[in-house]
Amino acid sequence: MIDPQLLKTNIEAIEENIRKRDLNIDLDKLKHLDESRRALKFESEKLRSEQKKLGKEIASASEKDKVILLEKAEKISDKVKSLSEETQQKDEEFFDAWIKIPNIVNSSSPVGKTDEDNKEIKKVGEPKNIKNPMTHLEIGENLGLIDVERASKISGSRFSYLFGDLVKIQFNLVSYTLNKLSEKGFNPTIPPVLVRENALFGTGFFPDDSDQVYEVQNDDLFLVGTSEVSLAALHTDEIIDMKNLPLRYAGYSTCFRREAGTYGKDTSGIFRVHQFDKVEMFSFCDPEKSNEEHEHILAIEEEILKDLEIPYRVVDVCTGDLGASAAKKYDIEAWIPSQQKYREVTSCSNTTDFQARRLNMRTKNEDGNTILHTLNGTALAVGRILIALLENNQQPDGSVTFSDDLGTILGVNKLS
Repeated sequence: MIDPQLLKTNIEAIEENIRKRDLNIDLDKLKHLDESRRALKFESEKLRSEQKKLGKEIASASEKDKVILLEKAEKISDKVKSLSEETQQKDEEFFDAWIKIPNIVNSSSPVGKTDEDNKEIKKVGEPKNIKNPMTHLEIGENLGLIDVERASKISGSRFSYLFGDLVKIQFNLVSYTLNKLSEKGFNPTIPPVLVRENALFGTGFFPDDSDQVYEVQNDDLFLVGTSEVSLAALHTDEIIDMKNLPLRYAGYSTCFRREAGTYGKDTSGIFRVHQFDKVEMFSFCDPEKSNEEHEHILAIEEEILKDLEIPYRVVDVCTGDLGASAAKKYDIEAWIPSQQKYREVTSCSNTTDFQARRLNMRTKNEDGNTILHTLNGTALAVGRILIALLENNQQPDGSVTFSDDLGTILGVNKLS
């Protein structure tokens, strides 16, 4: 949530933000709601002050005057009650509209509407010349490592079974990633995957992305689509001393997404599934250093892709393709031979004070309290990295061979 004071101090910034994100939001209505609720609060405070003054007069009044003053006090009390109810209603109406305003985008983010408008920053690694490349699913099925057909009988579409060495590779990847992040100051964490509504609201997934979230209705709990949710909510309602920042966490969890609206898209294999595992970086940091922290997280993501010998490119995500909470976002896209194009495998976002404001998290320095900044970044999207590893290291005979260095990380040199 952005600061409501911007409606008074810099409404132009909100207008520009809405334009850049290509949204249709009635700011005049919001401004009118804000003015109405502030006027009601002012009137209510005036009456409370009068009520307090009248209370003192009643205490020292004669019995005759006291009767008159008590009648006046009763009328004021009724008016205060009525105003309080009206103010609360206006506050709720304003709040429901205000939370739909997304974060103010960074001025350096490219302006555009879709991922086609994303700006390529660089490419790293040379894609191998693989003749007639097989898909990861063809490779996995031929080697007995992936089974989506049986999974669909058990769970429906967009699920899979992984077997054998591919499972060993997954856990070796997770171990390698957590070790690397630990060395870089990220505290390895296994967070809850079931959270209450406030955590999803606080991180900005509600209300905009509620259609992507699985709900456990009888328990008022929701399955997370990323451990970003659990990690962000970790310090809800807390004040963190500035000297303890940045606080960095590396969360490993299974994630769940409904993938609503993606029917017919990436239905083959394990690229876009309902259940997947991920290692997520999350940072609580000094507002003055969040841009620097964002670049740091991106550098770690790149380091991992280089270690895994996967060709990739980095893109600066355009304004119309940003999530509500992100002020700026980078995606890393890995080369997928069977598709002859780069596909997203990691992302990292600077959400500035958007999530912290919703979750009531502050930092304390010598000058007092201020809203801190939060950032998140995917260190390892297991399924998509497995896809890139299988396809980029496939051999003409259908086997998969890794270099000695890569084999050391994965714990497997060859799949056949």
